[in-house]
Amino acid sequence: MSEVIEIPAELTRFRLPNAVQERLQRLLDRQDTGEELTQAERQEAEGLVELAEFLSLIHLRSQRVTKQA
Repeated sequence: MSEVIEIPAELTRFRLPNAVQERLQRLLDRQDTGEELTQAERQEAEGLVELAEFLSLIHLRSQRVTKQA
């Protein structure tokens, strides 16, 4: 038996603020060039990546539900 979880419309439009997205990009760019991040920076980057992925999944799910309706 499958349950439907309603996603508030406001949440589906939520995006990382530009400053947060830029911070994540700076951290990832530094890592990509071989610069070692501090433990705090690694944790920050991992958390921001997880948040960005979560928001993307919510957005995709809302599009799928909208198309089915």
